[in-house]
Amino acid sequence: MLPSPLDTFRAYEARHGLPHRFLSEVVLAGGDGGAWSRFERGELGPDEFAAAFERECAAAGGQVDVTALLGEVATGAGPRPAMLAALRAIRAHSLRTAALTNNWRADDGAAIGRRHSDLFDAFDVVVESAVEGLRKPDPRIYELTCERLDVAPGDAVFLDDLGVNLKPARALGMATIKVADPDVALDELAEVLGFALDDAAAAR
Repeated sequence: MLPSPLDTFRAYEARHGLPHRFLSEVVLAGGDGGAWSRFERGELGPDEFAAAFERECAAAGGQVDVTALLGEVATGAGPRPAMLAALRAIRAHSLRTAALTNNWRADDGAAIGRRHSDLFDAFDVVVESAVEGLRKPDPRIYELTCERLDVAPGDAVFLDDLGVNLKPARALGMATIKVADPDVALDELAEVLGFALDDAAAAR
């Protein structure tokens, strides 16, 4: 629904002379116990996270202003019009929808994803990592989402821009679509659903 924060990562790396994918590699190296994972599970506040992630970046050989980086991610572009149109078309067919998001808590304790409250209000269910203490790709957060939707995993389709987040969904029996090119992903979604997303096509 929203542009990937990976785009912000790549732009930050290019501006600051960091190697391509430097930030992603630090996140991956940290694993489930790394600063980024703990932040998205709501275990660290913004200041704690900034200090911890800056240390991880420094250990990997780079200097990163994490507070500035988070500010860029948080103020990124809004929802994609074509995706919003697809969401409306899907709900018009009486299908239930959920937003499953890895996010974090702001200084006031509120989950940062709520800056797009109008978008979240368009879904039947919203599941946020920072609220639940679970994050993609933990299979439990997919199971929780299906439970709240009252939908069996085998009757669900899951879209994400990261392959690592698609694997557990597929293992649970969901149809999965990788969102590299949003237009291509919407075409694949229409094929899975069995009906045209005409409003989405018009919004592209």
